[in-house]
Amino acid sequence: MSKVAVLIVEDEPLIADDIALIIERAGYDIFGIEDNAEDALSTLNGGKPDIALLDINIEGEKDGIQLAHLINTKHQIPFVYLTSYYDKNTLARAKATNPGGYIVKPFDEGDLIANIELTLSKKKSNHEVPADKVFVRNQGQLQAVDPLEILYAESEDNYTNIYLEDRKLVVSHTLKSVEEQLTPFGFVRIHKSYLVNFQKITSIHEGYVFIDEMKIPVGRAYREDFLKRLAIL
Repeated sequence: MSKVAVLIVEDEPLIADDIALIIERAGYDIFGIEDNAEDALSTLNGGKPDIALLDINIEGEKDGIQLAHLINTKHQIPFVYLTSYYDKNTLARAKATNPGGYIVKPFDEGDLIANIELTLSKKKSNHEVPADKVFVRNQGQLQAVDPLEILYAESEDNYTNIYLEDRKLVVSHTLKSVEEQLTPFGFVRIHKSYLVNFQKITSIHEGYVFIDEMKIPVGRAYREDFLKRLAIL
């Protein structure tokens, strides 16, 4: 049986080396060590590790949480956060990415290995749901939908309208329930009534998000967390 391959994303070289030693002592393989999101994504484009360990405050335009959203959207591998940050806003952003674990530095070797094992075990137990699609109940059947084709979702009482480029689907679930299913695919709640596909956003202007010509308001209660997700030059 092949060894578990671990990708390490950590911008402190000494800490990255310590993590690598712990990983190797536990019998795992090092898939790669990167210090920024761009290089990590490039590494993932060349292969698929079994799990990633992500620092949150890393070099580059994207932090570890933004990287996690992209991993959920494009690569669907489990990950564990290793970070010095545990303030309320960071925890809220991290929870939205559905991590396998969240370890605060300085960490114990046993805690790290336990989190890796539990995360890998959770991945195996969730094999019944395909990672690249969701199923929408439509006219008595479950219709497969690629989440990347969904533009946004809009709340309407106890129903939710799901908008794709060529059609609208109506599901008998609240927006909160839909949000729980779509968050791992990179969707962001920007208003009490709207959930958007982050990858489909084309511009942001005067309190509105635009998906091509579609104009969607950003609620005041959601604005701060939404802006923190943006890589702004």
